[in-house]
Amino acid sequence: MNATHLLANFTGFILEEQTELTLDDLCRACAAQTDLIVELVNEGALSPQGDQPDQWHFTGVHLQRARVALRLQNDLGVNLAGAALALELLDELDTLRARVQMLEVTGR
Repeated sequence: MNATHLLANFTGFILEEQTELTLDDLCRACAAQTDLIVELVNEGALSPQGDQPDQWHFTGVHLQRARVALRLQNDLGVNLAGAALALELLDELDTLRARVQMLEVTGR
């Protein structure tokens, strides 16, 4: 199998913060029921733009967060409140890692 053949069979999407997804789009992308995504919003794990669920807009970052939360729930049996807490802790860990890296670069 050559590289051209491998690339011809590879399809995907790159989602960024600028990508806008509706609630239905996010549910399809996560293979999740609407009520689970609404619960993630209620728990503070996701913070979409818009006032009502039919007006919500999510980004690629929300998609990644939702997938992590749903995997925690499905694979480890973590409830959605626990998944929201885990996401918050992962965010803090990323922030601390970035601060340490900045300190290492500046030599302080």
